Amino acid sequence: MSQDLDSIVDAARQSFAQAATPAQLEDAKAQYIGKSGCITELMKGLATLSVEEKKTRGAAINQAKQAVEEALTQRRRALADAELEQQLQAEALDVTLPGRVREPGGLHPVSLTLERIEQIFASMGFDVADGPEIESDWHSFTSLNNPPNHPARSMQDTFYVDIQGEDGIAYNLRPHTSPMQVRYAHAHIKRHAAALKAGDLPEIRVIAPGRTYRVDSDATHSPMFHQCEGLWLGKNVSFKDLKVVFTDFCRTFFESDDLALRFRPSFFPFTEPSAEIDIQFQSGPLAGRWLEVAGSGQVHPKVVSNMGLDPEQYIGFAFGMGPDRLTMLRYGVNDLRLFFDGDIRFLRQYR
Repeated sequence: MSQDLDSIVDAARQSFAQAATPAQLEDAKAQYIGKSGCITELMKGLATLSVEEKKTRGAAINQAKQAVEEALTQRRRALADAELEQQLQAEALDVTLPGRVREPGGLHPVSLTLERIEQIFASMGFDVADGPEIESDWHSFTSLNNPPNHPARSMQDTFYVDIQGEDGIAYNLRPHTSPMQVRYAHAHIKRHAAALKAGDLPEIRVIAPGRTYRVDSDATHSPMFHQCEGLWLGKNVSFKDLKVVFTDFCRTFFESDDLALRFRPSFFPFTEPSAEIDIQFQSGPLAGRWLEVAGSGQVHPKVVSNMGLDPEQYIGFAFGMGPDRLTMLRYGVNDLRLFFDGDIRFLRQYR
């Protein structure tokens, strides 16, 4: 009898070991300790035996049943461990990989240019002025000697804002930063009123960089763009000073002394005489070509008067340049729209 039970336990262990899935294991279990299993049938057969035989044989059957249940538990645990290991491998996370790092930001290439312009002119004693981007018609045009019928006032060139001041003056998105020259001059005169009265007003040296707006859009123009206006007014400021200042600026900005400048006669309502400023690189991909970079001239007497100064005593020069164009020349960009598309692949180059 003991040998029969040992054979049953061995057969159960072998069947359990061959079960590859929990379902197969449960099927094997049913053959031994299920409702119709062989050990269960032996337990049922104890009813026909005597009391003494029941004790002896029942103890042996219970021992065999416990051995089968222990083997069943071990196999269940082994299958569960194998399933867990398989799941862990399928969902494995390689913790040795570097984490996702947020890339550091950087200044926009045009912002880099504006900072560079400000630093260069600050080294020459120029202040930096800032002001409103929504301007009155007087500051944008009239104070700068633009006649009432000037084309720049038309809707084809200027963005007008649907508001009016108490005096009925129209407002616009400033088409240039020249209004800041007038605003700065007024503030300068107010600040040095006593010196002006004594005939000893400190010179006005200022640049006005900032955003400007015009109805224009193509590869070299944008409805929103940047300008930097400059002004130097005093009692003995000449066109020669303009040439020295702007030549020094260009050579410092482009980090090259191998750079030529020329001043071509032109016309602007707010300067007289007026000149376009061209530069020529002597080496590199742009060598030999004259490139227009700014407009300039001696400040018109009417503009000086609108600033609150006597044009018979105070003279000087003004200039206006496009930082966007300077950025294109410095970095070799041929389409202005790339600066405003927000493409991180393009902007990442200038960090």
